[in-house]
Amino acid sequence: MATQTQTRYDVGGVLLDRPFKIRRLGHFGFNVTRIDECLSFYTDLLGFRISDELDFGLRVPDRAVFDGLGPTKGYFLRYGTDHHAFVLFPRRVFEKLASLRGAPPPRPDNNINQITWQVGSLGEIGRAIDWFQERGVRLARSGRDMPGSNWHTYLFDPDTHMNELYYGIEQIGWDGYSKPWAMHYRAFHERPPLPQMSEEAEVQEALARGIDLHSGYRYVERLPATYDVDGILLPRPFKIVRQGPVRLFVDDVAVAERFYCETLGFQLTEAVHWEGQRCVFLRANTEHHAVALYPKALRERLGLSAATSCLAFGLQLASYRQLRDAVQFLRERGVAVIESIPPALYPGIDYAAHVLDPDGNCLELYYYMEQIGWDGRPRPAHLRPQVQPGVWPERIETPPGDVYQGEPFLGPWG
Repeated sequence: MATQTQTRYDVGGVLLDRPFKIRRLGHFGFNVTRIDECLSFYTDLLGFRISDELDFGLRVPDRAVFDGLGPTKGYFLRYGTDHHAFVLFPRRVFEKLASLRGAPPPRPDNNINQITWQVGSLGEIGRAIDWFQERGVRLARSGRDMPGSNWHTYLFDPDTHMNELYYGIEQIGWDGYSKPWAMHYRAFHERPPLPQMSEEAEVQEALARGIDLHSGYRYVERLPATYDVDGILLPRPFKIVRQGPVRLFVDDVAVAERFYCETLGFQLTEAVHWEGQRCVFLRANTEHHAVALYPKALRERLGLSAATSCLAFGLQLASYRQLRDAVQFLRERGVAVIESIPPALYPGIDYAAHVLDPDGNCLELYYYMEQIGWDGRPRPAHLRPQVQPGVWPERIETPPGDVYQGEPFLGPWG
């Protein structure tokens, strides 16, 4: 009896089941209704920096089509050197623009702008496009976006969350300037031919064209640096050093799990059952999970907004002390800190604080993520630290053995 052989693909000299490998979460975003309040929340309170602005009013012949819909600007935000790790777009304006381009109306409970995953090379992006098309996976678009300079392809999950695979992203250096808009001529609105010139060659070409490299956007912190954060003066008593995981409410956990595992290549770390509902936690590298899937039946039980399919978006801080200080800092400024999400729904993380932005989106602040070793097994639940939401010991006497491990933050805090 003949057996079917699984085709394997050369990914940098290693044979894998797909012609690409997701390395990490790159960026994420919300479409929000209270754009100005959200911008202040994410910059002044959480410490993101604006790397570029995008006025959607300039993308239509007559911006009057957006009258009555509020501000038309969207924002690209960063916490490190990646051009953007987070985006905030005006929801009503963004959805109106999509409708003008013939896109179907979005689900009323999906305000996620995109979930973006980094692969290892531009060649992987090209081969991923072919692989998706061969399997009938619907792609939204491919090319290279500006601002950000990231080469990509976009595809939808079964719940219409937009996922992006990308290679590389513009890096913002010590002087804080993003690429000038005059360099955006290197954008591509369809799949680009390969090979392409390097970033270094692009800069040399821009100089030859007489482009002022210091004419890009540069953000200036609005708050004074008054907090001694372990030896560095910062405007707030904590520093974001990593982002993710993404926690999604989905219509059917099994269907969504198949998409993220079979199509995108995530691995199941573990599943838990809470109040009779199965929730799964999927990883892309050594972190316990990068994406988690929950049935929508839990959304109301947890008291979360019906206007979003995101249970929470994770933001890792540099230390446990910073996490404690962040909770106090945010509470003193009127931010809602909720304690309705039980630790059973975020295995692999011990102490976490859940806060709401002005649109009601939940952010998960934490300092530690369990690391998965060579055998692919998570720590047994009975060996994990037992924590109670809202209880913050001054020090952790018996930390997990992999505390402060995983990908380090590169560069200074400020």
